[in-house]
Amino acid sequence: MKTGTLLQSAGAATLLVCCALLVESTAAHAADVTYQRLLHPEPQNWLMNHRDFGSHRYSPLAIINKSNVKNLKLAFALPLGGTTGNEYNEATPLVDDGFMYITDVWSVVYKIDVRSGTTGQVVWKMNPGVQKPDRNRGVALWGNLVISVAGLDGRVIATDKETGKVVWDKNLHDQPDMEITAAPLALDGTVIIGGSGGDNGVRCWLAALDAKTGELKWKTYAVPAPGEPGSETWKDKVNAWQTGGGAFYVTGSYDPATNLTYWGSGNPAPRYDSAYRPGDNLFTDSTIAFDATSGKIKWYFQYTPNDVHDYDASGSQIIVDNAVGSESRKILSLANRNGFQYSFDSRNGEFLKATQYAEKVDWTKGINSQSGKPLDYDPTKDVQIYNNDWKGGTEKMVNSCPDVHGGTNYWPPSYSDKTHLLYIGGDEGCADIIPDRSAHVLGKFGGGKYVNNARITGSLAVLDPASGALKTRKDLPYGDLSGVLTTGGGIVVTALLDGTIIAYDDETLEELWKINVGTGFDAPPVTYAVDGKQYIAIASGLGPVGKAKLARSPERRFQSNATMLYVFGL
Repeated sequence: MKTGTLLQSAGAATLLVCCALLVESTAAHAADVTYQRLLHPEPQNWLMNHRDFGSHRYSPLAIINKSNVKNLKLAFALPLGGTTGNEYNEATPLVDDGFMYITDVWSVVYKIDVRSGTTGQVVWKMNPGVQKPDRNRGVALWGNLVISVAGLDGRVIATDKETGKVVWDKNLHDQPDMEITAAPLALDGTVIIGGSGGDNGVRCWLAALDAKTGELKWKTYAVPAPGEPGSETWKDKVNAWQTGGGAFYVTGSYDPATNLTYWGSGNPAPRYDSAYRPGDNLFTDSTIAFDATSGKIKWYFQYTPNDVHDYDASGSQIIVDNAVGSESRKILSLANRNGFQYSFDSRNGEFLKATQYAEKVDWTKGINSQSGKPLDYDPTKDVQIYNNDWKGGTEKMVNSCPDVHGGTNYWPPSYSDKTHLLYIGGDEGCADIIPDRSAHVLGKFGGGKYVNNARITGSLAVLDPASGALKTRKDLPYGDLSGVLTTGGGIVVTALLDGTIIAYDDETLEELWKINVGTGFDAPPVTYAVDGKQYIAIASGLGPVGKAKLARSPERRFQSNATMLYVFGL
C-alpha cells in the first residue's frame, strides 16, 4: 500500500472517530423542543403532558404488543421526593430522546437519564424551595427549557434542560390560597398556565406567558366580574363571584387549525352550598374554548349549572377527527366527572351527544338530547334541585352517584388512534353530601362535606365518541385514579389504588399482563423507546383523594405508601 493511501486511511479513521465522539457527545444533549416537534411528536418520545395537542395519550409504539406484553418485567425503579412520609405523585413523566423529566410533590423537577434501560440516573434536580407540598402534574418542554409550576407558591419556573439552572421565575400568586397544579401547555412561543384552588375560595383563571421570558401575555378568569358577559348568572348579594372557583387543574388541548385551546373549569365555590351563589354560575363546570393569542372566550358549554355535587369539568378535553352522520366533524370529547361523556363540534361548541359511562348515575334523570343539559335543569330557577338532591329543606343528600370525585377526574382517559375508541378509567361509587351554610371561610370554602359510606370500586369504560355508543365496561376491584395509556401495539395500560398495573387487549379488554407493586397509583402511565426498546413508566404514591377512596376497602387499610418511579420493559 502506498504511503499516501496509508495517510488517507488514517485520516479517514480519525474522521470516523471524531464523528463517533461527536455523535456520542450530541446524544447526551437532546435537540430543542420546537413547535414543529410538538406538532409532530416522534414515536419514541413523550414530549407533552397528554403526548399530543389533541390529548389522546396514545403512542404509536408497537414493540410491546398483545403477543409479548406478558413478558413485561421491571427494568428499574427510582425513588422520588423522600423528605416526609406523607408524599404522593400525580405527575406525567415526559421523555425526550432518552432523558426523562418529572416532578414530585414538592415541585422539584428531576432530569433522569433513562438511556441504559437498566437504571435511572438523576442528572440534576431543580428545587424551587416551596414550603408546603402540593399536587403537581408535571412539566412542559419548550426550546431548551423545562417549564414547571410551584404549587401553592403560584410560580412558573423555566429551567435550562442541560444545566438545571433557573432561567426565569414568574410569580402569578394574585390571591390568597391560589395554586397551580396542572402541567403547563407549551405552544408556539407561548405557555398556557391554569390557575386553581377554587375549593379554597379562589377566583381562578387561565393565563398565557411568553415562553422565553415568562412575561404575562393575557389572563382570563373563569368567573366574570360584574358587568362582564356571564356575570348575570351570579345572582347572590354577597359578591360570591370574588371567591367563585372554576379551577383549571388539568392541562388543556390545542387545535393548530383554529388556534383554539380547550380547557375545562372546576366547580363553583362553595361547592356544597348552591344557595350561597344562586344562578347558573358561569363559567364554572364548563368546557371553554379560548383564542390562544388573545385569551378571549370563543365558545363554552356548561354541564351542571348551579352545581352542588362538585362535578368539575376539568378533565382532558380530547380532540378527534371523526364522522358524525354524513358530515365530517372535528369532535371535542369530555368524559365528565358527573358520569356522562359528551361530544361537541370543536369549532363552535355545538352539542352532539352524551352517553352515560359510569355504571350508576342518579343525580339526574338523564341528559336532554337536544340541549345537553340535565333533564332536571330548570332555567327559571336560581337554585337548581336535581334528581337526587335534598328535598323539602332536609340537610343531607343521600347516596348521590357518582361520588363527588367522579366518574372520572384529573386522571386522564385515552383515545386510541388505532381503534378510534375512548378508554375511560374511573371510580364507581356514591357519596352522602352534607352542606354547612357557615363554611365560607377563605382557605376552607367547601360549604359542607361528603361521606363515602360504601366501598369505592373502579371501572374501565370503552366508548365511541363519534356515535356515542358505549362498547363495554370492565369492573375493577379498586378505584382507577391513574388514567389510561393506549398504544399501537394494541394494549391499554392503567393502574389501581391497590398498586396493581394492568395491560388489556384494546379490542376485547382481555387481561394480558399485570403486576402489583404494593403501593398505589394516582399518576398516569406513559411509554417511550430508547435504542429500539420500548418501556412503560409510571410514578406511584397515593394522595388524599386516593387514600380516602382506598379506606373504604378494609383489606387494604394497612397498605403503605411510597413515591417511586417504575419502568418496565421486555
